[in-house]
Amino acid sequence: MGIQTWTYIMVGVTFALYMGIAWASRVRDTKGFYVAGGGVPPLANGMATAADWMSAASFLGMAGLISFYGYAGCMYLMGWTGGYVLLALLLAPYLRKFGKFTVPDFVGDRYYSGTARLVALVCAVFVSLTYVAGQMRGVGIVFSRFLEVDVNTGVFIGMAIVFFYAGIGGMKGITWTQVAQYVVLIVAFLIPAVAISMKITGVAVPQIGFGSTIAAGPDAGVYILEKLDLIATDLGFASYTTAFGPGSKSMIDVFAITMALMVGTAGLPHVIVRFYTVPTVRGARLSAVYAILFIAILYTTAPAIAAFARYILINSLNDVAYTQAPSWFKNWEKTGLIAWQDKNGDGIVQYRAGSPFNGKPAFTGELGPDGQRLVKNTPLDGPNELFVDHDIIVLANPEIANLPPWVIALVAAGGLAAALSTASGLLLVIASSISHDLYYRMINRQASEKQRLLLGRIMIGVAVCVAGYFGINPPGFVAQVVALAFGLAASSFFPTLVLGIFWKRATREGAIAGMTSGIGFTMLYIVQTKFMGMAPWFMGISPEGIGTVGMLVNFVVCIAVSHMTAPPPQSVQDMVESIRIPRGAAAAIDH
Repeated sequence: MGIQTWTYIMVGVTFALYMGIAWASRVRDTKGFYVAGGGVPPLANGMATAADWMSAASFLGMAGLISFYGYAGCMYLMGWTGGYVLLALLLAPYLRKFGKFTVPDFVGDRYYSGTARLVALVCAVFVSLTYVAGQMRGVGIVFSRFLEVDVNTGVFIGMAIVFFYAGIGGMKGITWTQVAQYVVLIVAFLIPAVAISMKITGVAVPQIGFGSTIAAGPDAGVYILEKLDLIATDLGFASYTTAFGPGSKSMIDVFAITMALMVGTAGLPHVIVRFYTVPTVRGARLSAVYAILFIAILYTTAPAIAAFARYILINSLNDVAYTQAPSWFKNWEKTGLIAWQDKNGDGIVQYRAGSPFNGKPAFTGELGPDGQRLVKNTPLDGPNELFVDHDIIVLANPEIANLPPWVIALVAAGGLAAALSTASGLLLVIASSISHDLYYRMINRQASEKQRLLLGRIMIGVAVCVAGYFGINPPGFVAQVVALAFGLAASSFFPTLVLGIFWKRATREGAIAGMTSGIGFTMLYIVQTKFMGMAPWFMGISPEGIGTVGMLVNFVVCIAVSHMTAPPPQSVQDMVESIRIPRGAAAAIDH
């Protein structure tokens, strides 16, 4: 059977599994809809958290970033992993002890203010929408290549699927679907990694093969990282294993991006809410341990996949005649995620440092003399003729390494599982923020269960449509879009949650001023640098790292304003004391 037939089978079976689980887990009350009834076992919650956490950015984007940026790309890996540890140790047990439904719930009650709740709600919706757009784009990319539809059609299919199982099952359906999705995505990630490691280095464990020598061919006996350094510098790229050399980011920018990803992780509402679904504080701690073990399997494999892909990609494409290019190259060219512009007219693909032309490929609809899709982009002066979208690395890797069609199809199913699992968690955050925090807690305290459930499902539908729009018109590729969401989470929630738990003197005025100033500064910077063409003006920090500065702004403003205003009521201070003792929490409280 061919790749497409296998893909239909793999994707069809996994989608049927997800929808079957969602149907079996459908809920009829808000407690099941928001926190899965608060009775999820820690092991299952660990798997669901890992799937929730390992988004399209992790599955599709991270290996691509490391592959193209080399050592500097590891800032994404370090930031996301460190952030999860920060969340597990610093916030999760205390938020679980607080025992309510959402992050705005915590902010509203801890800071005894409807305004603080509203600001937190807006931040939660904004962060989640930004993040979910990246997931929908990832879904579109997978569909476009493997089901041979265009990216936009793929986004529409993903919207329909995720609306179905997030809408009927709520958190309960999402949780058990994410358990299945974790199994699919980790198997899909590991099988090609092991096969490619065996093929290049003769070592079955990718994490060990990554540091081994090449097993056969003209480079036999040479360490793969050493060879990559040599290839990169010969072709004008920065050295693969150099962090801050020419062509790489500055040290302060790498630090800022890593820190923004780290604290942004700890402030992501769709991950935090998972700790409300277990029965006890001990369960929250256990599920955090399980989750980090499950996450580590993928995160330690990604740098190996990145290096293997880089090595094979350059060897199989650079200085090769287009007519002799491997079939995977032409398959991906059809999706528009790879393009070749023959600047010197010699019919040979030259892959060098720099962009081949301005912007992303815009095709004329005609073919060139060698059969390539012609682009109408204005060529740049550099020698590079090849455009490769970073997001395709994981998906294309099995094809690049000539693995069997069923492996290629399995990776497609894994990419869809990663994108859909995170998207569903984010959509639930948006729905619960509006239906629970805004409508029920602030507008209509008399709303019935049925009304609240209906509104939650309607809001999931609205959020799916908005996320789909941004998936079709993304402001950057998958991992970068997600990185912006982390920056916004870092500048809004992290300081508010940390001060709310560990500093009794933090006041509602301080929290409101801190959140609005932090996210306001971060948003302004991102809009200026991402959408208005302005150069990064604050110490050269890129928009992906500006969340670190926004976080500091939030901390400083919150502490300063808290000192200038009356202390919180004694009951709130007692509550803060109480949640710092991680014992005695019961199920999530409907209040």
